Amino acid sequence: MKKVLLRLAVYLLSLVVFVGGLGFLGYSHTQKEFYKALREEPVPSLEGVTIPPHDPAKPTVAVVMADSSITTEDFDFLIPYTLFAMTEAYNVYAVSPDKNLKPLSGGLDVAPHYTYAELDALLGKNPEVIVVPFMPIIDEAIYAPTREWIQKHANSDTTFLSICGGSGNLADAGLLKGKSAASHWQAIPSLRALYPDTTWVEDVRYVHEGNTLTSSGQTAGIDAVLHLISQQVDEPTAASIAKQISYPNYEFVANPKVEPFVLDYKFSTYILNSTFRWQKKQMGVLLYDGMEELALSSIFDSYADTGTTRVRTISRTMTPILTKHHLNIVARHTIEDAPQLDKMIIPGGDAPSLAREDIKFWNEKGKADVTLLIHADSPDRYVFEAPLEDLAKQEDLLTAGHGVKRLEYRSDNIKLEGSALPLMTYAHLLLTVALAFLTAFLIDRKFISRKSTCCLHKRTA
Repeated sequence: MKKVLLRLAVYLLSLVVFVGGLGFLGYSHTQKEFYKALREEPVPSLEGVTIPPHDPAKPTVAVVMADSSITTEDFDFLIPYTLFAMTEAYNVYAVSPDKNLKPLSGGLDVAPHYTYAELDALLGKNPEVIVVPFMPIIDEAIYAPTREWIQKHANSDTTFLSICGGSGNLADAGLLKGKSAASHWQAIPSLRALYPDTTWVEDVRYVHEGNTLTSSGQTAGIDAVLHLISQQVDEPTAASIAKQISYPNYEFVANPKVEPFVLDYKFSTYILNSTFRWQKKQMGVLLYDGMEELALSSIFDSYADTGTTRVRTISRTMTPILTKHHLNIVARHTIEDAPQLDKMIIPGGDAPSLAREDIKFWNEKGKADVTLLIHADSPDRYVFEAPLEDLAKQEDLLTAGHGVKRLEYRSDNIKLEGSALPLMTYAHLLLTVALAFLTAFLIDRKFISRKSTCCLHKRTA
């Protein structure tokens, strides 16, 4: 009986060490690639950075980015920035503790328009809206200036808008005590534990209470922004913007009530891809002047946060690129020094005309198995639909299905086609399990079974 228990312990310990250990390392590495995608490449000159003109007659929207050693979630930043800018009714600025390049999750670098101090000096008053994206609080000392700036404006008529996990940053700053709030459905259990003095609501797309407006997962942030625009500007403007971006769920702007999402088998696929997908697709995204910020965001959020794909930003030169609504972004690779890629994505419905010379240069100098102008064939579609459909073809239905759910997309416009399962991920998992059992078997043969044989020989002698 002791031998049986000893063998069982050896096999279980081997499984824990190999599956648990390799899984932990794999998951940590994947999360670091997305949420700590810090720039390692040299920083080019930022002399070409431009700042949108300031109109004192317009209200100001400040979209926050954390320190350069912390990533800001790309969707949470790019979507509200773009939608507010599209109204032409606001001054919209990217702000941060300093003027250094700031990384967004997945590896997109943005040059801020103003520091916190510079914006305060420019306005001489509180911004009318402060947008708080999700910013992981990894280092208290580094994050402190951002928390302090949020708190500085807390007791004012400023409206604080958080997107997705950004509600955790608002709660951290003390702005949600005694209030109801929304957040991403995957984050709510941990937020309830961390901030029990907030009522975390799961069955709405956004919660507007007092001067705080919190949204649930990514696309619900669109509802929250359009809701605020409809209140501060007017409803026809909000409806017009929704139409311009072909947003399929405008009905949630007026009525945010929904059936809450729950964990299911698709979430386990996300965890397994993040843990045991050792060979990730290498994808490039071409940056060019005038590109649409929403289209750019759709690439990072659809592919990079799946555990299957590493996204690299590439442009013709290292000079700052000015997007359609005056964001300054900087690539990490030029076309000539870009690594070999599995796929190059060129986002934006206007890419064939706006990026004509860039595409020509890429076709001459670039190195990728596939080059895809992902929005060009259907420029009037909602920008997240084509990337999610392509993800299903590139990977599998489970991976893409969780991507749809993770983005809180609630429409039938997406048609997913592809393999049923993430075969490579499961193959790596089975290989790890087999290695664990082989190790346990060898330990058993060398120490347990051999000891039993030796004891039997001694008794016979």
